[in-house]
Amino acid sequence: MISPIATGIYAGLGAAAGAGLAVGAYAYASTWPGSRIFGKALTAPERPGELALTFDDGPNATWTPRLLDVLAMHDVRATFFLLGGRAEAEPNLVRRIAGAGHVIGNHSWSHPNMARSSSDVIREQLRRTQGALEQITGAAVKFFRPPYGARRPAVFRIAREMGLKLVLWNAMTSDWDDPSAERIARQLAERIDSLRQRGHATNIVLHDGGHRDPAADRAPSVAAAERLIERYKEICRFVTLDAWS
Repeated sequence: MISPIATGIYAGLGAAAGAGLAVGAYAYASTWPGSRIFGKALTAPERPGELALTFDDGPNATWTPRLLDVLAMHDVRATFFLLGGRAEAEPNLVRRIAGAGHVIGNHSWSHPNMARSSSDVIREQLRRTQGALEQITGAAVKFFRPPYGARRPAVFRIAREMGLKLVLWNAMTSDWDDPSAERIARQLAERIDSLRQRGHATNIVLHDGGHRDPAADRAPSVAAAERLIERYKEICRFVTLDAWS
């Protein structure tokens, strides 16, 4: 016969295991790019050979201009997910991005984790950024990438209310913390090639800014972007996200 104490221990262990599974399931649903549990986001269509370069956490006064020069030299258009606070501080740079034909997206005002934010915070982060970007550029903003890719049902609902399409990705490295442009480019190229073989386009994330440190070194990310362009420009088509919406 199992003692009452043992029964209590087993029950406690079962409850703890269940709680752990629930936490893990929520983490997957709210942060894994491939999860569709909380809502459907734009990632990449079944169009092999198409590559979307997207850049997060800008604009950055040092690295965004250098990146724009690289893109212009290769006649490639990209999508920039901008932080509202940084955009407000660099309006001329935002106008330069838009004027060069790149697509501008909303990346929140100050980069909070929206899976842990209240609906009021989510709405204000999006509304404030949307207002700043549209005032600076004079054009509507249609895309939104949540910081860290973190979302919950309220994030999808509020984005829809504001006419924004939520965007994730299917190719990313830790370029924000990697000093090797060669390694960043190699890891992304492996992902691009794998997706092409499976019949998918690639939505690539790199960073031209840093949400914690405006002075963050993004030279490796810029160099990695150029390596990818040079490697794929003759065999793939670089697109902006509006080509997929």
